[in-house]
Amino acid sequence: MRKLLIAATVVAAMLAPASSALASSHNPTGDFAEFAECPLNNPEVTTCIFSESSGGFFEMGAKTVPLANPVILQGGLASGAFVGAENGETLSKTPQPVPGGLLGIVAPEWWPGWLQSWFNNLIDEGFTGVNATVEVAGSASNIKVNTINLLLEKGTAISLPTKIKLSNAILGSHCYIGSDSSPIVIDFTSGETSPPPPNEPIHGDRGTLETQGEGEIAVLSGGLLVNNSFAAPGAHGCGGLFSLFIDPLVNSLVGLPSPAGTNTAELEGVLKSTSAEAVEASEE
Repeated sequence: MRKLLIAATVVAAMLAPASSALASSHNPTGDFAEFAECPLNNPEVTTCIFSESSGGFFEMGAKTVPLANPVILQGGLASGAFVGAENGETLSKTPQPVPGGLLGIVAPEWWPGWLQSWFNNLIDEGFTGVNATVEVAGSASNIKVNTINLLLEKGTAISLPTKIKLSNAILGSHCYIGSDSSPIVIDFTSGETSPPPPNEPIHGDRGTLETQGEGEIAVLSGGLLVNNSFAAPGAHGCGGLFSLFIDPLVNSLVGLPSPAGTNTAELEGVLKSTSAEAVEASEE
């Protein structure tokens, strides 16, 4: 318990107010280079956040999508509120391949004949791969980061309002699960979840606390953030003008909508935080 209290004190100190001058561009160096998109142009930002998730998965309905490609979350904190990345890329739009994709799928017989032919021809030509990309839904300010909860392994560590884009030649570029106005809110915890049935509680892990940058960067590595309490709505906008036909097919394939207690998300990776003042001081 004493070590935990010391760790909480270290992080709390890094979250304490620090002066931050306006800057037109940012070029932090050394261990601080990863904080290049910390929103230092906002004078109220006192803390910079950088997180890289390199493992885990999203399970919704009948589909499980492993995190095959690293996803970056970056931004800052101003009086505890999250501020998005300077370049707008708060959550990297990193496509993840959906296992199975549309392989083995044929157009339903109730579709018009011409639409069946179009769909089946594309499938025959090999357009079966599907990518899923998790995006921030709405404003980045709706994201919540609580480093103390993360350390104490209780409550919400990161609350992420999301929408998930499904894309390939058939689904088009506007096929989404969730939206800006109706996001899938995933409250990740390093502690134990309390999901509705049939899901059972699972436990995350805060990871190991270390420091970089001569002790000015707090690094939590090897952690596991979990949630299995969120609900997932049906897909919409799939196939563009043909969404009236494609949406039901996607929902049937994925098993959507999927109520709370039947979905799970896990993220493995590293979370780094430091003061805005330290990032500015490292600039060339």
